[in-house]
Amino acid sequence: MTLSDLVAVLQTLTNPEFVSGLGSSFVLIAAAEMGDKSQLVCMTLASRHRAAPVFWGALLAFALLNTLAVSFGAVIAASIPDYWRSGVVALLFAGFGIHALFSHDETETPTTLTEKSSHSIFLTTFLLITLAELGDKTQLAVVAFSSTSTVIGVWLGATLALGLCSGLGVWAGKTLLQKISLNLLHQFSAILFLILAAIAAYQCYQQLQVDNSWLTDQSHFIASQFYRQFTG
Repeated sequence: MTLSDLVAVLQTLTNPEFVSGLGSSFVLIAAAEMGDKSQLVCMTLASRHRAAPVFWGALLAFALLNTLAVSFGAVIAASIPDYWRSGVVALLFAGFGIHALFSHDETETPTTLTEKSSHSIFLTTFLLITLAELGDKTQLAVVAFSSTSTVIGVWLGATLALGLCSGLGVWAGKTLLQKISLNLLHQFSAILFLILAAIAAYQCYQQLQVDNSWLTDQSHFIASQFYRQFTG
């Protein structure tokens, strides 16, 4: 890096607009995500698996989502039907809930459980967070922030905030939930995932109702136009 490049970076970091975008996006996104489903997913997965792949999977997912938000905005979220995304999320959450409820062995210890599952938990976390948060209020907030402030500042602030929330979720999963027995932990994880699945399924149902209502209105309109043409 040349001296001129270093000066340009320092000017960007000290730019009031950059600092404002970073600070405002960090505070508001962190406040909005505390206790959100993504943090609960991190907490639950971290209680049953190694912390590192859960945290890095979530952080990479949020970095990707924020990049899409500041680059393409609402066009990305609008390109995928809401009901399709909600349906996939519901199936994923339901699958993990059923797996947690029925697949464990009474003789399993936390160590053996981690050894069996850690190779895929990074991808699992990344996939769950990406699909669950695509087009969510947080991503739309990043879109709004990036339209009024510097893109780099908003992206950095939002990503740091979501990383903090994910880290707190992972910490809670590795500390607070570790005091719970393994069987109770399986049941807790299953119930949480199934509740999230039910919420996503209900959202999918509502979105399908809206789409069907729109299609019905359009069909009635087209039919009335044909009727008027043929009846003169």
